[in-house]
Amino acid sequence: NGLTNVDHPTQILADLMTIEEHCHKPLNRVKVVFCGDIHNNMSYAWMYGCAKMGMHYVAFGPETLMPDEKIMADARSVAEETGGMIEVSAKPDCLLGADVLYTDVWASMGEEEQFPERVKMLTPYRVNMDMIQMTKNPEVLFLHCLPSFHDFDTRVAAAWKEKGLDIREVTDEVFRSRHSVVFDEAENRMHTIKAVLLATL
Repeated sequence: NGLTNVDHPTQILADLMTIEEHCHKPLNRVKVVFCGDIHNNMSYAWMYGCAKMGMHYVAFGPETLMPDEKIMADARSVAEETGGMIEVSAKPDCLLGADVLYTDVWASMGEEEQFPERVKMLTPYRVNMDMIQMTKNPEVLFLHCLPSFHDFDTRVAAAWKEKGLDIREVTDEVFRSRHSVVFDEAENRMHTIKAVLLATL
């Protein structure tokens, strides 16, 4: 599976590599909080990835976008064997102790008509500096699978801003901060895909 609507495992390989590069603790002691649309393929990929690596995963989003129950059950079954933990929360106290904050765009390509509804639901889950501070971890990392709406420079974001909608899933302040390792993460897509190709030859 390179990428589908319900999983994105090739992205998770790059994400895990990035965490290993920048987080100075074993993966099985890392807490990842995915913020926003916890019903999408990246949220599910993180569930599977954290379950397999024995990590602590929290899906932080609105109750109206709860993850698929079967996918959660499958991930939790694997996590029981590895010592991992899979949680879902709509409350910001779940951010405490996070080593990684992760988010994705609020509407995937081809689903732009969903932005008005998604903005209403997901604005409280936009990753900003207040959220960074709520982790109480000065070394917390910000990751994103990219591309991202983090400012209004893009034509798409600017067009929605003119309609009175802020579609940014992360603020520019966070995206360009020392916490952000998104470009190392993007580079690691190349290295991990090469590893996948090598493993399958």
